[in-house]
Amino acid sequence: MNAFMTNGTYDFLLKLAEKYPAIKFHFMKGTSNDVAYYEGTKQSVFVSGRAFEVLVQSGDILDSGYVVMNNIPVTDEGVPIFEDNFKKRQQAIDKQEGFQAFRLLKPTKGNTYIVFTQWDSMDSFEQWKDSEGFQKAHVDTKPSAYFADRPFVNTYHMIEKDKK
Repeated sequence: MNAFMTNGTYDFLLKLAEKYPAIKFHFMKGTSNDVAYYEGTKQSVFVSGRAFEVLVQSGDILDSGYVVMNNIPVTDEGVPIFEDNFKKRQQAIDKQEGFQAFRLLKPTKGNTYIVFTQWDSMDSFEQWKDSEGFQKAHVDTKPSAYFADRPFVNTYHMIEKDKK
């Protein structure tokens, strides 16, 4: 399965949903931009956007919640180790209170992976960060030799179509 994302104003992104009613878009509001996200097997409908292969997934992305996207640039040599580490611990957060969805997204172009998690609230995410489970899941994730650049995080609140 693939995942596709693009940025724009909510009004612009909403027009995509009108143009492609068969696609289940998820809209997110960030501090500096809004995002449209969807998953599928066909080519992206976005003129400019990012495409990913979904390597690991659990849970269903819901229309409400809080999304954290860890953007991690990975060197070519580091790809096998990075992907293997996530596959080994893919269910580390599934039972965490407030957890909704997880995706490990491999870019089709470039080297920046996205670790996508969705929570029912920002508080649930913060509780996960303070948990023993988080500490265990991140014991071997210090800035590594396989990071091509500094990782960075984007956070979003889901936008329900009827609410703006």
